[in-house]
Amino acid sequence: MNETETKRLLLRNWTLEDSADMFEYAKNDLVGPNAGWPQHKTEEESKKIISNFIKDDDVLAVVLKSENKVIGSIGLHDRKPDEKITSNQREIGYVLNPEYWGNGYIPEAVNGLLTLGFNDLGLDLIWCGHFDGNDNSRRVIEKCGFNYKFKINEIKPLLNDKVVTVHYYNITREEYFDIF
Repeated sequence: MNETETKRLLLRNWTLEDSADMFEYAKNDLVGPNAGWPQHKTEEESKKIISNFIKDDDVLAVVLKSENKVIGSIGLHDRKPDEKITSNQREIGYVLNPEYWGNGYIPEAVNGLLTLGFNDLGLDLIWCGHFDGNDNSRRVIEKCGFNYKFKINEIKPLLNDKVVTVHYYNITREEYFDIF
């Protein structure tokens, strides 16, 4: 995926050298389980995930430029929460190291990725979702101009088939450029 830069962040491709930064946040139980995956137990596990990110080319590292440190990840995944919609679409997913919560980094990263998705990838529609009760993600989604569409119960295989309620939102290319 193409890299992009915002005022404070660099959204760039992952390298295996990023594994310590990823493990720092991925081992925290506030991060993975809220995004649909279990917390990492070792840095080696983080390296395996980074290898998959490199291979799949749909997730970027969120680097805080002032520290030259990976503080999270953000991706545009080939998922379609509503199969009836046939436009060119993707779903944004993101996580952030809790040490950096409350600074507006993820809304900034989401807006950077929305611009990349609509301009560089030619997407028509981008989805975003959050688990029931994840108010931090809900606020990010609302700040970024997404519109609420529906909620569904999903089984999360990586969380031992836990059933979660996911609230889905989307934004079209036209809506995004009208707002920003």
